[in-house]
Amino acid sequence: MLSSNTMADVQPKANELANSPSSRISVLEIARRLNIGRLAVYSMLEQGIIPGVRLGRRWIITRQAYLTWESTCGVQSGTGLPREPEVDVLN
Repeated sequence: MLSSNTMADVQPKANELANSPSSRISVLEIARRLNIGRLAVYSMLEQGIIPGVRLGRRWIITRQAYLTWESTCGVQSGTGLPREPEVDVLN
């Protein structure tokens, strides 16, 4: 039988779980981070603005996907207006 100290060493720490790719972030936490209401977050999830997967009545949002979305302001790489070609003027 394992002692309580040994079992504590085997279980992952809270920080490790929060930083794992499969950890989830709640709608309430997103609402607080964006300083908006929960209903606005649900609306953004339904529109596909915030990355998430709907399972029945629940939304599953991985922390890593949300943080990536937050750091890029939701803009995917390679999108936006095309750059004008640079032109060298010779006299």
